Amino acid sequence: MKTYSITDIGKRRSANQDFVYASDQPVGNLSNLMIVADGMGGHNAGDLASRYTVESMLEYIEKAVEKRPIPLLSCAIHHANELVIEKARSDKALEGMGTTVVAATVQDEYLYVANVGDSRLYLIDHEIEQITRDHSLVEEMVRLGELARKDARSHPDRNVITRAIGVRTPVRIDFFDVKLEPGDKVLLCSDGLTNMLEDEDILQIVKRCGSPREAAQRLVNEANKNGGKDNISVVLAEF
Repeated sequence: MKTYSITDIGKRRSANQDFVYASDQPVGNLSNLMIVADGMGGHNAGDLASRYTVESMLEYIEKAVEKRPIPLLSCAIHHANELVIEKARSDKALEGMGTTVVAATVQDEYLYVANVGDSRLYLIDHEIEQITRDHSLVEEMVRLGELARKDARSHPDRNVITRAIGVRTPVRIDFFDVKLEPGDKVLLCSDGLTNMLEDEDILQIVKRCGSPREAAQRLVNEANKNGGKDNISVVLAEF
């Protein structure tokens, strides 16, 4: 499996509150690991929330005896959530900090995914399929038939999320597992990418590029060309 990760401040933000991690080598009992976190809060709080969440997850996974991917990802995210809440309570300047997180690992030809918030994971072959489901206000409106899917991207409340790390305990996590085929590509990304590019644009860029590195860099460049209104983070893996 080949992986590549990149994060970019974008064109409008003064700081990058995203944090990414990707390893195609073992991390504790996991054969590989990919994570994207998109922080929220004050200027420093969002930066810290995303980084602290990923680092806390890594620390937990590296020491854990659990070998099953979903229970291990679940425990790592719950652990990180509690630490973020505790840290925010200890410092008034960090009050209200939080982050999304989407994490994935490939074990024995299966992709295992955990998700909180509106950062996404896509499976890409000859088509593109969003595996995760956004925990956001507009996604709830679409699900309830109150908003058309085509209008969700431009809705004024599109950045309002309904679940996040650092808000309450226990945190609610969604889990997914997908059988992979040789040549499949896995994309984890923050909404700084998906708010700037349509899914079909993402598919065409990934299909045209020869490597995860080239595709990830092209995705970031195109998101910036389209306005770069937020931080842009991409982890791309080829199975």
